[in-house]
Amino acid sequence: MSTFQRLFKQTFVYGLATVLPRMLSFILVPLYTDILPADEYGKVSFVFAYIVMFNVLLAYGMETAFFRFYNKVSDKHRVTGTSAISIAVSSVLLIVLAFVCLDALSYWLEIKTEYLKLVLWILLLDALVIIPFAWLRATGRSLRYASIKILNIFINLGLNILLLLFITDVAKSFPFLKVFVVGDFEINYIFISNLIASAVTLLVLLPFYGKINYSFDTALWKKMMRYALPILVAGIAFSVNETFDRVLLKYLLPNDVAESAIGVYSACYKLALFMTLFATAFRLGIEPFFFKHATHRDAPQTFATITKYFVVLGSLIMLGVIVFLPILKVLIVRDPEYWEALNVVPLILLANFCLGIYHNLSVWYKITDRTKFGAYISVVGALLTLVINLVLIPRLSYMASAIATLVAYSTMMLLSYYFGKKYYPIPYDSKRICGYIVLSIILCVLSFYVFDSNYMVGIPFLLLFLVVLYAFEFKELKQLIKN
Repeated sequence: MSTFQRLFKQTFVYGLATVLPRMLSFILVPLYTDILPADEYGKVSFVFAYIVMFNVLLAYGMETAFFRFYNKVSDKHRVTGTSAISIAVSSVLLIVLAFVCLDALSYWLEIKTEYLKLVLWILLLDALVIIPFAWLRATGRSLRYASIKILNIFINLGLNILLLLFITDVAKSFPFLKVFVVGDFEINYIFISNLIASAVTLLVLLPFYGKINYSFDTALWKKMMRYALPILVAGIAFSVNETFDRVLLKYLLPNDVAESAIGVYSACYKLALFMTLFATAFRLGIEPFFFKHATHRDAPQTFATITKYFVVLGSLIMLGVIVFLPILKVLIVRDPEYWEALNVVPLILLANFCLGIYHNLSVWYKITDRTKFGAYISVVGALLTLVINLVLIPRLSYMASAIATLVAYSTMMLLSYYFGKKYYPIPYDSKRICGYIVLSIILCVLSFYVFDSNYMVGIPFLLLFLVVLYAFEFKELKQLIKN
């Protein structure tokens, strides 16, 4: 099987594990926005913003360190055991400490205690599957990885639908379920569904903990931590870029509009999820691939080709979402109350496209063990996010958050490209890559802002872009497809 065939297979399977469940989870957006007013949905989004940040803290870069050392150290059992023990012990200790300080933490984070208890259990369960999932990816067991991820989402989705829509009627036939029938309990149902899905996932992955070698190599752990800590800094910075705008909206807008603004912004943010799904699936498939092929003679050229086709597909997805946004908004965010934030969608799409390119470009500091550059670049992005939000939110509300996200991710992309040329030169086809990005942005701007998402204009724009791709990429694409 050729290099690109293996990459395509891995990306397809990981894409299935990411895209299919998330596509199913789209059902939750209209479900939540139909049942919850914008301010209540804002509360849910606010809590999930903190979940993202605490997930990063509990992982502290160990997943990426696991990949690096699993492919670098001959005794792979030592790497697996050391990383699994490290994550398990630190997660349990931190969650126990959080429960001891529960009331203070609830007050400080402004999250109800009843929500926070559920969130802490979710965080612990999710932390305990980090290394098992990484091990599945590192050993090429992509189908098992995908099936467990999909199982998690089906359980989460099914429980959300059951608890939010049918629990009262079902409890009449099954009296033992009456314990779940509580008035004004919708937000709790959302977190309970997530908790049960996480518990089942851990249960399925428990055999991993029966197979590993429970010897903790302190010397290896110190090396892994030196590699991981810059990843942690980068992860915290990334979570600031990704979700902290919801927290800032909460504190910088007047109390009577803050939660509603978070709600409409978060709902319309979901419309850009197609780009996030594509970039995430691609990253999951490509990260192990980069490490495995880093020593190959043709690695730089291979990485350049991969990045070019990521840009080709990403440009097409961005333009497609913009052209068909009138359909997507009705399918996904059906309540017109939320549509006031639609103007953020093009900015968020482009921002996540830049983030995806950044992840492709970031190969240079991962395979050269210069992860500190990843931390530096991410911190720059986080600082831009914070400054722009702090300055502009009082004036522009959630539009400031969208602008900050775009500025942060595009800056990170450019910085990674600049430093990558110095430390690990890769022969990117810069002219074509920039050409596709610029052309797709121009067509998106014309379609959305000038012609107001008119299909009579947008669809020809999409066809025009496909013609350009055919003209410049047909021969190479034909060969890849033939292989």
